Order: sequence, then structure tokens, then C-alpha cells
Amino acid sequence: MFSNQINDDIHLKLLETRFADELFALSDKNRDYLREWLPWLDATVSVEQTRNFIQSTLKAYADNNGFNCGIFYKGRIAGCIGLHGIDWINKKTSIGYWLGADFQGQGIMTLACKAVIDYVFNDLSLNRVEIRAAEHNSKSRAIPVRLNFVYEGKVRQAEWLYDHYVDHMVYGLLKEDWNLHLNK
Repeated sequence: MFSNQINDDIHLKLLETRFADELFALSDKNRDYLREWLPWLDATVSVEQTRNFIQSTLKAYADNNGFNCGIFYKGRIAGCIGLHGIDWINKKTSIGYWLGADFQGQGIMTLACKAVIDYVFNDLSLNRVEIRAAEHNSKSRAIPVRLNFVYEGKVRQAEWLYDHYVDHMVYGLLKEDWNLHLNK
């Protein structure tokens, strides 16, 4: 199972069904906060639905088509990060993530993204990773900027968010750019 101990406080662990109660409690507690940017909250109203989501992510992992990890901070689940499928022919993927409100502003997500990017380029040998974030989601957009992704443009009305569309800002990172960044 995928696992990455980033530092003494932050640990990424592949989501397993044993985490369903804790993950649902976190998303439920942060429902209003997360609903601003995540379209799946209204459809996730039970632990069983969270368990089903985890089972689908374990199938994707078993099929070598992405994964979802819990981000654990000081032993507590703080959010999730994962790959939205893998395009093996073109050697690319995209990263998605969210963090509970109590865990914001501590650099947790930046470190989690950095660990996943290292995994994408060094372990999976992919060439490109992408992050998309809603245009007005400044916290989410700050992550790829901080990690030296290149802003590549806007996808208009990319996502239906309950009662309106949001535009996505697209950020891309190539393996060669990441290696240059690491050697600076």
C-alpha cells in the first residue's frame, strides 16, 4: 500500500475503508467550508457513501490508474490528495486535493503536493502533472504557483458547482522543470 511519511507531523496513507468514519466526519464537519469549491459534498451524506468512494479509489489504485490518500496531520486525518487517473500513453496525470479548515495555513498541502509530485515523476516515471483550480479559489491556486507550475490558461465553465459554473485555471509541470527546480 502507498504510504509516505513526509515529516514528523505529516503522513500520506492510501485511503482504506477503515478510514471511512473519520474521513466522513471530517468532510461533514467542513461541509459548508468545502462546499464553496467541491461539487461532491451534497451527494456524500453518509459513512457508507464515503466507504464506497474509498472502495472505488482502491480499485483505481489496483488498476494502476491513480489513487487517493488521506493526509494525516499529527495522527488525525486532515484532508485528501490524489491522482485523477493516469494517461499512461501520454505519461501524464492531474492532482486533486482538499484540506479541512482547521488544517489550513500550515504548509500541509504544499508538502503533500510536493511528495505526490516526486512520486509521479520518480516512481511512476510520468512526464507531466496538472493542477486545475477554480478561478476564484485563491488558496488552491496558490499551491501550484508555490511549486513552480506554469500557468497554462483558463478552461471556461469547466465545472458545475451546485447552481453555477466555475472556470478552471490550469497549471502544468513537466518532469524536466521539476528536476531543474530541485537543483536550484
